[in-house]
Amino acid sequence: MRTRTKICCIASIDEAQLAIAAGADALGLLPGAQAAAIAAWAPPPVSTFLMTAERTAALIAEQIATVYPTTIQINEPLPSSELAGLARTAPQVRRVQVVHAEHADAIARLAACAPHVQAFLLDMGTLQDWPLAARLVRASSRPVFLAGGLDDRTLIGALRQVRPYGIELCSRVRTDGQLDVLKLAMLMAAVREADAALYAEG
Repeated sequence: MRTRTKICCIASIDEAQLAIAAGADALGLLPGAQAAAIAAWAPPPVSTFLMTAERTAALIAEQIATVYPTTIQINEPLPSSELAGLARTAPQVRRVQVVHAEHADAIARLAACAPHVQAFLLDMGTLQDWPLAARLVRASSRPVFLAGGLDDRTLIGALRQVRPYGIELCSRVRTDGQLDVLKLAMLMAAVREADAALYAEG
């Protein structure tokens, strides 16, 4: 299976173009003036993930109505009732719930949210505990994006052990806050090489 790649914190159409040219499958957008413009510009089949820290379905729906992303990435833990409400309010937008690997209730969160989302983003933070990540991915009934601690040195080991549906890249492809074309190219090449190696291994 090919590893899908999401490039996070895209701040302009220029950055979006660089990410897509490098092979990104999805763009992560922060709420703000540029998000709607980037979401409107992004060509299919590239997905646009609007990241939100809001904690109610009503407030998230307001953000969706302003930006029109294909996907909403919910960074805060929402009760199942709010996730279900968001599914009713904005059924056309896919929902991705962030789960933090270091939290003791991570597996319970995966189970509780699964009926109301299309995927999860597993945030490893500063951990590089790939066996833990693998256990959480196996526990999920939904596809999982892996985020945190991924660079061209750790990537193939992480993908070999965890086998996520996709990955999120952010700080490791930036220099002084700006998307770095060389870093991006190196990491995207590492993803392709890892996929080829894992495919050959069977």
